[in-house]
Amino acid sequence: MTHPVATEHDYEPVPGLPGRLPEGERVVWQGRPDARSFARRAMKTRWYVGYFALLAFWAAVAGLHDGRAAGSILFAVGVLGVLGALLLGLCELYAWGVQRTTLYTITNRRVVLRIGVALSVTLNVPFSQIASADRIDFADGTGTLTLALRDGQRFAWLVLWPHARPWRFARPEPALRCIPDADAATRALLAHLPRGASAAGAATVEGYPDLVAG
Repeated sequence: MTHPVATEHDYEPVPGLPGRLPEGERVVWQGRPDARSFARRAMKTRWYVGYFALLAFWAAVAGLHDGRAAGSILFAVGVLGVLGALLLGLCELYAWGVQRTTLYTITNRRVVLRIGVALSVTLNVPFSQIASADRIDFADGTGTLTLALRDGQRFAWLVLWPHARPWRFARPEPALRCIPDADAATRALLAHLPRGASAAGAATVEGYPDLVAG
């Protein structure tokens, strides 16, 4: 007798959400990161290419300066090339995993981030806790939508990473990173984000309340 193979997300009552939507709440947008853009911007793969290219160049120059045989120099450069390719492959694999396991959701009341490749968590950010939103556009057509939280509401940076705005460690900002339809996500958020909303409700990590500061 065979049994179907299932994942933890197969039992979500609504894809990307930890439970059924309350009455009156509805999903207005959902999306995932683009793996290629995510690898380039979040995993910094271009930096690694440059770094290993510099190492290979230095190894070749140093070998020639020391009078080493051509075979020895080529071997050293080849080893660096293999190591660089391995690292880039791991980054690309992780980016693919992020695309497969991440689902960003905007409802008419909150933003929900289901994130985590190995350990899945769900972050709920009610509109009332969003102080402001910003968007970063990239040349390949993808973009990142970031959410600045009101005072007293803060996620731990390690919980958010890599779904956090870069270089914001003191006040981490949840981010919908490298999404192909950033313009649609922005319109969905602005269409339902209340103006001057009072601070009611709390940003939470579903199942991990101890990981939220504030």
